[in-house]
Amino acid sequence: MRPSPVGRGAPEADTSLPFDRLQIEAWRRMSPLDRLLAADALSREFQALLLAAIRNRHPNASEGECFLRLAVIKLGRKRAMQLYPDAASLFGP
Repeated sequence: MRPSPVGRGAPEADTSLPFDRLQIEAWRRMSPLDRLLAADALSREFQALLLAAIRNRHPNASEGECFLRLAVIKLGRKRAMQLYPDAASLFGP
């Protein structure tokens, strides 16, 4: 793995070092609010992709089941079942 252009974190393996530097500089020029909004948008897009994958794998799942499956992915099985006891139904008896 090549070293990080700013000495911390891991650069993208599929991105060239010059582009990594450009990306980091672009982030530095963003206001804190713009960085927060970008992170929020990325998080929402990632959640939409997870839900699409869940629906693809479980085409007959209800919205409630999809929510529980998403909770298991995001929180882990143990924590999801603590917070959402119905999640236990996803794993059988």
